[in-house]
Amino acid sequence: MTKIQSTNLALLFISLFSFNSFIYAAEISEAEGKKKAALCEGCHGTKGNSKNPQYPSLAGQHATYIEAQLKAFQSGQRANSTMQGMAANLNETDIKNIAAYFSNLSSESAGGDSSLTKKGQDKFAMCAGCHGAKAQGRSNFPKLAGQQPEYLKKQLLNFKNGSRKGGPMNAIVSSLSEQDMNEIAAYLGSL
Repeated sequence: MTKIQSTNLALLFISLFSFNSFIYAAEISEAEGKKKAALCEGCHGTKGNSKNPQYPSLAGQHATYIEAQLKAFQSGQRANSTMQGMAANLNETDIKNIAAYFSNLSSESAGGDSSLTKKGQDKFAMCAGCHGAKAQGRSNFPKLAGQQPEYLKKQLLNFKNGSRKGGPMNAIVSSLSEQDMNEIAAYLGSL
């Protein structure tokens, strides 16, 4: 093979690999995500809006966050036997499609105890740096606005007792009382 042929072959491979992300991005389909997400809606609610305080709403959640959580369940980094089973057979495209579907749905407010929301709003300030001023989330930080208050409180307790790992979250919640958690969760649910 001549030097020119080798160079041309190398350029061909480089070209193919540089278009790989473009080709992969074209495979993402909300319609396929909706099909795969049909099972998810049994727990996470119709169109991703959970009415059950045991499960989070996924509607309007950032795609990157949903993807990261599904991968964490697959790897066992995040422990939940039901979710580990649900995520086990998903491939990369399935995960991206499901994330695209849920991220483009409109979320609904779960509501919260109005006697607690004002106090919770005042205490939420420490959360805004990662989760956004209106708890809308940012990329890998979840949207907390509109989630079921009972679900949020459970997650805060899990971070506090160490059964859920979340880097800074474990440290941040260490100083929160159960009442603080009730108030913050009520405020977030009301958004």
